[in-house]
Amino acid sequence: MALEVEACGAPLSSFLKDFPSPLGPEEPLPWSSAGSGALSKAEVPGALAERARSLLGGRGVSPLLAASLIHAAVNEVLQTDLTEFKQQNVETEGEGDEERFTLLDGESLQRCFFNKLWDVCFEWQKQLPPLRPLKRFLLVSIHAIRNTRRKMEDRHVLLPEFNQLFGLSDDTDRAFFAIFDGHGGVDAANYSATHLHVNVGLHEEIVKNPAEALKCSFQKTDEMFLFKAKREKLRSGTTGVSALIVGNNLHIAWLGDSQVMLVQQGKAVTLMEPHKPEREDERARIETLGGCVTYMDCWRVNGTLAVSRAIGDICQKPYISGDADGDSFELTGSEDYLLLACDGFFDAVKPYEVVDLVLDHLMQTKGVGLKAAERLVAAAKENGSSDNITVLVVFLRDPQDILADCLKDPKSLGAGEDAQSSPFNFLSCEAAATQ
Repeated sequence: MALEVEACGAPLSSFLKDFPSPLGPEEPLPWSSAGSGALSKAEVPGALAERARSLLGGRGVSPLLAASLIHAAVNEVLQTDLTEFKQQNVETEGEGDEERFTLLDGESLQRCFFNKLWDVCFEWQKQLPPLRPLKRFLLVSIHAIRNTRRKMEDRHVLLPEFNQLFGLSDDTDRAFFAIFDGHGGVDAANYSATHLHVNVGLHEEIVKNPAEALKCSFQKTDEMFLFKAKREKLRSGTTGVSALIVGNNLHIAWLGDSQVMLVQQGKAVTLMEPHKPEREDERARIETLGGCVTYMDCWRVNGTLAVSRAIGDICQKPYISGDADGDSFELTGSEDYLLLACDGFFDAVKPYEVVDLVLDHLMQTKGVGLKAAERLVAAAKENGSSDNITVLVVFLRDPQDILADCLKDPKSLGAGEDAQSSPFNFLSCEAAATQ
């Protein structure tokens, strides 16, 4: 505990040294003024948390401490009367939700937030509250490249500190991971990476029914972004895939063709089916709405997008649906790792190839898994992918143990092209809700 206090105390002291007092009304914000425009009330927690995450992370504050500080400061802001930051009411075609249609002044709100953060740092330097890390093993490897594309439109979120960020103090471990693959610009991907996990963490069912919280938060994020897109004339969209680990359960949700898979005892396990226009059920849904699916170098919705569900794409709603699919699984302790990736990876590397690539990497590094994602991205590029590529590997067991088990049982090496079965205990979202 003494080492924890010492490790956390140094960055707090440094922060207070550089910012010896709260900001005055005319002092500049300690971050870029870009993005300090109007916010809806629903956008406030995510926007403020993202500002603080960037500021604290750049100052060497540990993710665990940063998440705890952010929760305390955001909570203080949300308990104030936000009407003092009211900027304008947005005219809508129907009766609007006040949370979505009342805009707040982003700059003055962020100044208030920074001062709340300063107050928390000042108090915690004197007496640091207990910080509880995850009990379960998690090791994350992430790598992303622009590749040959002109812009990088992928975004990702790593949040092993989910409980700390949302003030969940029960005895259940939680961790959140997501990848967003933007198209038509990066606005939708940036927005989703800022707000989706916040919508999950603040959902009323997050404790009792996390599967429902995860799935519903995709739709809420889509609705929030469409409101922003309408008032700011944004046309971009993004696919998304997320994984929420809650105790011994894994909950996933997705829109579009970014995917999540699992490797268990050296075997690739398929967890989901991506949303593509050529899927029979997706084609039927689109055509029932009056849209069409046509082949133009690949299957496309209304001759444009090669995915059938996404956040954003305001000009293609409702054909491009924002209604996510989800599923839940029980973790038995025999799982090796999760892998989340965009289509730039999965179009070039098959799930069964992942097993051999990761194992080969672990053999070369003697069981060090931190750069496993980098090896997988390189393989996708070598196989001809020209798209943005993002790969996120979440080791659920120590990579050295995974390597040792594979070397002990050579028959388990390689999943084989058709290996998709698993001794998993599959739970539907409805079943998970009853537990």
